[in-house]
Amino acid sequence: MVKLLIGHKGSGKSKKMITLANNYVEKSDGNVVFINKNHRLMYDLKYQIRVVCMEEYENITNSDEYIGFLYGIISSDHDIEVIFIDSILKHADVNLSDVPEFLNRLKGLSEKYGIEFIVSLSADLSELGDNIKEFEILN
Repeated sequence: MVKLLIGHKGSGKSKKMITLANNYVEKSDGNVVFINKNHRLMYDLKYQIRVVCMEEYENITNSDEYIGFLYGIISSDHDIEVIFIDSILKHADVNLSDVPEFLNRLKGLSEKYGIEFIVSLSADLSELGDNIKEFEILN
């Protein structure tokens, strides 16, 4: 399952994702991964959450490489239950036109491996069009 948090910069998406991740780790039997652009949010998350900072992986430059990176994370830990991806449009040169295909690929990963993805997008709902109607929007 892929769930989305959508809104412009400063609308509280990251704060809500932190709360969701911290709550999720309390009730989860599996592992929680939080992917962020930098280390800024690291200390707001509970220590049980695996934090991945994309600044350390500057050679991931497009959505195909990003999906490959996710495969690597998943293959290294078969106990992952949820992966949070904060502000995907700030990672790996992913832009609005890439979002529909990227989300569909996440959906495929979710179905294949039983992992939930929660993704935040700094955009207006109207900018994303009808391509995201099949995904649950959390805000």
